[in-house]
Amino acid sequence: MTPLDYLVIAPHPDDAELGVGGTIPLLQTQGARVGVLDLTDGEPTPFGSPEIRRRETEAATAVLGLAWRSNLGLPNRRLEATLEARARLAGVLRELRPRVLFAPYWEDSHPDHVAASALVEAARFWAKLTRCDLPGEPHYPKQILYYFSVHLRIHPRPSFILDITPYLETKMRAVACYRSQFIEGRPTTPPTLLDDIKDRARYWGWAIGTSYGEPFVMREEVGLRSLRDLL
Repeated sequence: MTPLDYLVIAPHPDDAELGVGGTIPLLQTQGARVGVLDLTDGEPTPFGSPEIRRRETEAATAVLGLAWRSNLGLPNRRLEATLEARARLAGVLRELRPRVLFAPYWEDSHPDHVAASALVEAARFWAKLTRCDLPGEPHYPKQILYYFSVHLRIHPRPSFILDITPYLETKMRAVACYRSQFIEGRPTTPPTLLDDIKDRARYWGWAIGTSYGEPFVMREEVGLRSLRDLL
């Protein structure tokens, strides 16, 4: 297949939409090929099932117009950065050959999110190995950008924030596809959970002087070729 420019790796279906749901259409309007790899099916949950979650994921994928999406089939609630999981993810990276990876921020109360972050880092390194039994040719994604889809009420300092104002409604429509997670059984009196998600995007937009934004962290330094796009 044609290599991806960006691959979003999500612990569960809906994490990509929460953390990168506005950035994905922004990148696509710039001509980039963007894919999502969900590591687990996210089930069981109180109002979901594997079938419901699959339909919700398909709906959100259609909203975002992704070039590629798949599920690695690792166990929900028991996600670990094992050698087997590392090899499976590294094999996908060698097949898709993305230039940049998006991974969940490494600090969270959800063990799956913490494990996913560590797994992405390890698989990225393994994907470049030679003289190994991994499928495909060696490949090393240039960067990992960490997105926020956290349960802790923390305030990490982003390395940068993207202006997603033109794509906020696309993000919210994609998130709303996951009714079992964000609507069913939730309070209907404002502010609802969807209101909260939108308000967070509003806060990050306010931080850079725009209407809505999505924050990202990099462990390595951020390099710029130009200052033209600084807000």
